Amino acid sequence: MAGTPGRAPQPPTDSPAARVDGLLEAARRRLPGRPVAAELAARQAAGALVVDIRPVEQRRRDGELDGAVVIDRNVLEWRLDPTSPHRIPEMTSAEREVIVVCDEGYASSLAAATLQQLGLRHATDLDGGFQAVLAGRGSPGTGRR
Repeated sequence: MAGTPGRAPQPPTDSPAARVDGLLEAARRRLPGRPVAAELAARQAAGALVVDIRPVEQRRRDGELDGAVVIDRNVLEWRLDPTSPHRIPEMTSAEREVIVVCDEGYASSLAAATLQQLGLRHATDLDGGFQAVLAGRGSPGTGRR
């Protein structure tokens, strides 16, 4: 079926893109107070655990995030579940605030929602991800371009 002339065709609502967008929207509705980059240092000073899930290639390209614990996405749940024998030493309580950081703030929203399902009710993510930090909306780490 041809689309209306002059209008971009709309994807079907059951397309994979529409489903992932809906998943992301639902995840973000469950996240408490997604901080912006300018708030990150204060949240960290107040005791939040900042977790960088960016792949090594992105960290090499853009730099490290000062004070963040780097955890690969594929082991995130095991490292942050306070009941897991594979948890990191910093994660001793399900009550600790956790702020997940990815490159642009999409994968981190989904990761934080998964942490919420594990009972980490204070898990959230950084709005805009590390790119927001680099853009000067907060305290940059050792970002190298």
